[in-house]
Amino acid sequence: MATGVCIGASAGVGYWYGSENNSFKQQNAQPALGSEVSRIHAPAKIPNTEYENETKPSYYSDTSRSMHERMESFVLDLQDRLVVALESLEPSQKFIRDRWEREDGKGYGISCVLQDGQVFEKAGVNVSVIEGTLTPGQLRSMRERNPQTAKKLNANEQYDFRVAGVSVVVHPRNPYAPTAHKNYRRFEVYRKSCPEAGPVMAWFGGGADLTPAYLFEDDVKYFHQTLKQACDPHDPQYYPRFKQWCDQYFTNIHRNETRGVGGIFFDDLEDKEPEELFHFVYDAGNAFIKAYVPLVAKRMTMPYSQRERDWQLIRRGHYAEFNLVYDRGTKFGLMTPGARIESILMSLPLTARWEYMNQPEPGSPEARLLDAVRTTTEWAG
Repeated sequence: MATGVCIGASAGVGYWYGSENNSFKQQNAQPALGSEVSRIHAPAKIPNTEYENETKPSYYSDTSRSMHERMESFVLDLQDRLVVALESLEPSQKFIRDRWEREDGKGYGISCVLQDGQVFEKAGVNVSVIEGTLTPGQLRSMRERNPQTAKKLNANEQYDFRVAGVSVVVHPRNPYAPTAHKNYRRFEVYRKSCPEAGPVMAWFGGGADLTPAYLFEDDVKYFHQTLKQACDPHDPQYYPRFKQWCDQYFTNIHRNETRGVGGIFFDDLEDKEPEELFHFVYDAGNAFIKAYVPLVAKRMTMPYSQRERDWQLIRRGHYAEFNLVYDRGTKFGLMTPGARIESILMSLPLTARWEYMNQPEPGSPEARLLDAVRTTTEWAG
């Protein structure tokens, strides 16, 4: 018999995290479709959405510590802040915190997962701080995607790496509440033969993007404008540059459509001093909480039917296609020896749907969403 601890209950439904098979279990059947909207309420104030007015943490400016250590402190702090903000909307349960360590002792992670909630069907906020040796496939991939990397990293040498990052994917239950993704990381590469010489290369990467099943233009504009406000003080060209990069990167090429309505994305960012880039990533990472969580609060109580639920699951299928076919982070993780597969595939939705030749009716809300992901729009104005 599985043993576990109850982590939430409502309307006769109990949710259990079982120790026997390390999986979530439901005590009773699911409630009626959409019935949760009558039992959830948005808080008067969402925590951690006013980062600009808060006192900066010590790691923000503590140059006595290495940049890797400061990035580690940042992603752990950001994980906690986002978990608190998301939990403020979810009445049925809290995030499970699963700390793990690599079997080879080269790093650790903390996977925070909330599953089968009334507001969030699945939400993951993962931190990983790991090191290792680049495999030939990883080195080849890094050299191919960036000419500057190819100049600095010799194909015939061995390199070690270390990275600290936070990765977030949130799949709300209500079809009108959008899915969102965020990832911020710092990556360092060292010559295996001479690690004491310091990193051969070091860069920041990441971004945030929005994937709705139903299009609310005001929501999308707000999301983009909030990210733009975080980018502009650091470089007025960052938002338009990273917005375009996001549109290009998060594309399901085989469907000729973007995964969602975009946001910002960047990789191999080393165009300024590390201190300045760290402050940019700090602002961009915290801006996600302000840009996204209020949108869930706004839409999570909207009534919906089986039609909207089915369309949501179809769009989630397209989301999963991108993550499994194109996403660099997923590929890098799966190629890393000793990788923790559960955390890497945390981004996948709990449920998805593939219908043969599904075609929305012209002029329908579903068709409007398809129009949005098949064209490029300047949402921030």
